[in-house]
Amino acid sequence: MLKVERVTKRYGKVLANNDISFEVEPGQIAVLLGPNGAGKSTIIKCIAGLLRFFGKIEIDGNENKSLEAKRVLGYVPEMPAIYDLLTVSEHMEFIKRVYRLSDDGYDQELLKRLELWDKKDKLGKELSKGMQQKLSICCALLYKPKVIVFDEPMVGLDPHAIKELKNMFREFRDSGKTILISTHMLDSVEDYWDLAHIMVNGSIKATKFNRDGSDEKTLEELYFEITEGRVAEE
Repeated sequence: MLKVERVTKRYGKVLANNDISFEVEPGQIAVLLGPNGAGKSTIIKCIAGLLRFFGKIEIDGNENKSLEAKRVLGYVPEMPAIYDLLTVSEHMEFIKRVYRLSDDGYDQELLKRLELWDKKDKLGKELSKGMQQKLSICCALLYKPKVIVFDEPMVGLDPHAIKELKNMFREFRDSGKTILISTHMLDSVEDYWDLAHIMVNGSIKATKFNRDGSDEKTLEELYFEITEGRVAEE
């Protein structure tokens, strides 16, 4: 479970996140939607423990910067975070040693699903941006975290990798994992989300649940009503 309570983050005089609160339950996929500059990446970095903030964030019942929380959190940043002088397979071996994982073949499964197996001996710096993104995803998933946070995960991926990642989202939900996806690409979330938060100017302006048979506005209609309304007001 992921719980965010009244989180506020400032960069000097700039208010990046303003009193944000939400929860994501196990077996649930939540998405953060909003235009560039809405504050999505900031709250993701706060959750990952990379930024100081006012408020409270819990991961699986533990304070987000605690060792217990970090053991169960998977984080895929917007920009791939890999080592230039490690090969693809060495990245996976590094993660296995850090988390003291048994050799169950899951690393090979991930690399094959994202079409990186034939690149296993290539250095990080030799990979394209899309391949670096796929490797970053593999590293974050290898230790099978309970809570997984993705920041713009589809950017730079090829169609096969996008298809596989969407399948993984559904598999993770079915296995009881907690998933949070941040994106400004509305069409990338399709119909697999359970709840969506729409952010504008550092705040959550609306929350929508994905319920069949609802006569409410579609996610797309609600998104553009809020974001284009903001532009019109300005």
